[in-house]
Amino acid sequence: MLGRRELVDFPAFALGGVEAKVDTGAYTSAIHCTNIHIETEGQPRPVLVVNLLDPGHEGADGRPLTFTQFELRDIRSSNGEVQERYVIRTVVQLYGEEFEVDFSLSDRSDMKYPVLLGRSLLRQGRFVVDVAKRNLSYKSLARAAARRTKS
Repeated sequence: MLGRRELVDFPAFALGGVEAKVDTGAYTSAIHCTNIHIETEGQPRPVLVVNLLDPGHEGADGRPLTFTQFELRDIRSSNGEVQERYVIRTVVQLYGEEFEVDFSLSDRSDMKYPVLLGRSLLRQGRFVVDVAKRNLSYKSLARAAARRTKS
């Protein structure tokens, strides 16, 4: 079970506790990036370069991240417009488990949450969403850690 909002970890980016909105209406998950561009000069193949999250986010050090594995896909936004966006595949952690998920990269600076979790992740993890709850994954891990400490 997931709540309408969850805290997620991205081990490949050394980021933890990133606020995410669970969106059953979105198919593809999304993560906030800026300065999204392709570099080809001096590269054997194109490299996608982005700044992940905003500098104020804990763990975001402002250094650009590079990806050699990426796709350009048509993604339908919440207002119904189709936009071309770069998509990467990375691991997200919920309940201490790792799920390999496609994330579209977009500027979400005008959105409240930097990460959106879509149906492709929900199906993969066989999650059910309880919109009255929040941060169920982190709360579960905290309870498990407390139980281990007591024993």
